[in-house]
Amino acid sequence: MLELKVQRPGHLPPEVLSLDVPCVLRGLAAHWPVVRAAAQGAGAVAACLQSKWQGATVGVFQMAPESAGRIAYTEDFSGFNFSRQILPFDQVLAQLLAWQDLTPSPYLYMGSTTVETCLPGFAAEHSLALDTPEAPLASLWMGNRITVPAHQDWPSNLACCAAGRRRFTLFPPDAVGDLYVGPLDLTPAGQPISLANPSAPDLQRFPRFANALARAQVVELEPGDAIYIPSLWWHQVEGLDALNVLVNYWWRRSPAWSDSPNTALWLALATVRDLPPAERAAWRALFDHYVFEADAQTAAHIPAPARSLLAPFNEAGMRRMRAWLLKKLNR
Repeated sequence: MLELKVQRPGHLPPEVLSLDVPCVLRGLAAHWPVVRAAAQGAGAVAACLQSKWQGATVGVFQMAPESAGRIAYTEDFSGFNFSRQILPFDQVLAQLLAWQDLTPSPYLYMGSTTVETCLPGFAAEHSLALDTPEAPLASLWMGNRITVPAHQDWPSNLACCAAGRRRFTLFPPDAVGDLYVGPLDLTPAGQPISLANPSAPDLQRFPRFANALARAQVVELEPGDAIYIPSLWWHQVEGLDALNVLVNYWWRRSPAWSDSPNTALWLALATVRDLPPAERAAWRALFDHYVFEADAQTAAHIPAPARSLLAPFNEAGMRRMRAWLLKKLNR
């Protein structure tokens, strides 16, 4: 996996933002107070975090020891192997500390939680110089030895290991067919997950997963290290210690007013996927021409004022398109 040298903690090398492959940045967050606390142990980390807590509650997943900490579906896919709870942040910390010497231990996981909502003032003391197109969303993740199966996010992602060690296993976007992805509309936290386990691959049930493993990129991060994950790269994340804390930053390369491409995917599933093969092939040609292979020549034969949907979108144009689509869908 690509690694870039960090000249100064807190300063992201500018070339990272234009990368389309994952990149490890050792020591990027080494100056953070919570990273320094991690060298003193879990108690110091908890004290550092709790010093910023002002009473916020957070959503958590709780899992039994027999789950081995891997988020998964129930056998019949009617639900998941965890229960959801809302707890005060300090109670989550206390529970993790109480369980740190238990073997096996129950599992507790706090997923994406906006940093400023949870710990006001934390972001100001744990800053990074990120010259992103828009202000990134900073989120906090915390738990014990939890494994979040491979999933993908649309925004670009910079994940900073703040306490505990994390192992990332990454697959390129086009590995989707080899990852045996679960339901699109029943997900643990909004994103579909891979059903295959890189740590214990069941190649009888998931034979094509061998292709994904051959392309996997694996890296372990220590406190202070960071990894850049480009948009739509699949990534499994494992917490390797009894208390793991991660701060990540999400940003999009597209304007804030643009819609998620997931909308197009879902609509295509409903309208294109089940057509006869010849019709699907014809629609593929149209999608290639107007979307995937579109360039300056696609509509060059039409006068600029008359290009309408074929012209680049702006915020006003997107609003008109959204209104037009809603009218079509609500017939």
